[in-house]
Amino acid sequence: MTAPSTSPAASRGGRWIEHWDPEDEAFWNETGEKVARRNLLFSVLSEHIGFSIWTVWSVMVLFMGPEYGLTPADKFFIVSMATLVGAIVRIPYTFAVAIFGGRNWTVVSASLLLVPTVAAFLVMEPGTSFSTFLVCAMLAGIGGGNFASSMTNINAFFPLRKKGWALGLNAGGGNVGVPVVQLIGLAVIGASGGPRVLLGIYIPCIVVAAVLAAVKMDNITSLKNDTGAAKEAVKDAHTWIMSFLYIGTFGSFIGYSFAFGLVLQTQFGRTPLQAAYVTFIGPLLGSLIRPLGGALADRYGGARITLWNFVAMVAAAGVIVIASVQESLPLFTVAFIALFVLTGIGNGSTYKMIPGIYQTKAVAMGLEGEAAAAYGRRLSGAAMGIIGAVGALGGLGINLALRQSFLSVGSGTGAFLAFLAFYVVCFAVTWAVYLRRPASNASTVTAATESKPQLSYAEV
Repeated sequence: MTAPSTSPAASRGGRWIEHWDPEDEAFWNETGEKVARRNLLFSVLSEHIGFSIWTVWSVMVLFMGPEYGLTPADKFFIVSMATLVGAIVRIPYTFAVAIFGGRNWTVVSASLLLVPTVAAFLVMEPGTSFSTFLVCAMLAGIGGGNFASSMTNINAFFPLRKKGWALGLNAGGGNVGVPVVQLIGLAVIGASGGPRVLLGIYIPCIVVAAVLAAVKMDNITSLKNDTGAAKEAVKDAHTWIMSFLYIGTFGSFIGYSFAFGLVLQTQFGRTPLQAAYVTFIGPLLGSLIRPLGGALADRYGGARITLWNFVAMVAAAGVIVIASVQESLPLFTVAFIALFVLTGIGNGSTYKMIPGIYQTKAVAMGLEGEAAAAYGRRLSGAAMGIIGAVGALGGLGINLALRQSFLSVGSGTGAFLAFLAFYVVCFAVTWAVYLRRPASNASTVTAATESKPQLSYAEV
């Protein structure tokens, strides 16, 4: 057995691990787990701050009163553009890990967060043009890319049996960056501080995250970009099916994180402070429960957890529609927070499904042991970038739908009805693709069917 070596490779600087085989239980128990957990910890820190910077404009818009000259529609558009950029950059961030190394890219991506933070710090005052605010929000979108590179990196460190927990913890720790920036924003508003105080808090935090990543994290030499895997993932129907389901879970989480405070202000007349008191609760609970979604998926199967989670999301969305029509703030708030919790569970269970799906396909192809695991890592790593990017676009859809709903009917009811219908479709797709069992009448099974068996994804 070879222990992980972090001595620099001859032609490359930095901490490089030459041998990594997490599926080998002896290797994992002796040295692998310790190294993987250390990288997970500092990956979470960087991703956490990335999420905070990505969603900082959900707090900025609460600071922006009448003196800024922006309408609610303007504010929804600003946060929509931050969501859009965050989704787009997830694709290149996914492949950057293999090009530069997971540790190296974490240092770079963390350092890049200084650009939108300093830019917003310089221009955040009344009299600044709408277009300038829009550009700053778009720059903040690069924080959304940290999730993709972090997930791809951590996916390579952990064995399949631990991926649900590890990916859930990694993503959940990152997602917590949303309520944390909102909580800090609440404290700043409560202390009558301005938006520059909030931004000033994050500038040194970004520097600390980048330095710790440089000192504590590692690169894996064997983690290389595989253009064949990327092309294969693009052509695989499961990549796009899981992207669709991830729109329903993570797209909802990030979209609601940006929009919740604005909805409370616009539809229910809450002040910035009143909105801030509530806004952080949903993202906080949704983030903290994401690892539980992954753990439940490890135990009962991601497809099963995802299916019943969509049932619950349909119910929660239905209550939100009723509360919106009746203009019941307490009912609306409770149902919205419940929906946040469900998005967190769904985020964990859907991401657990991805490596499981490709592992199942590998076994069906006749691969065994490390060959099957390698195929699963290869395809799932490539697919995660696509799925994460498309899923994040759901946040764009949510904010644009709410913007249009407020412009058209003066409330978010129309948008909430659309979200409910979408969750119904997600439920149907999950059942039809991953849980519906084909008829098993032996007399009707043809030789062609026997040569190409129906794969079962219920346990993924």
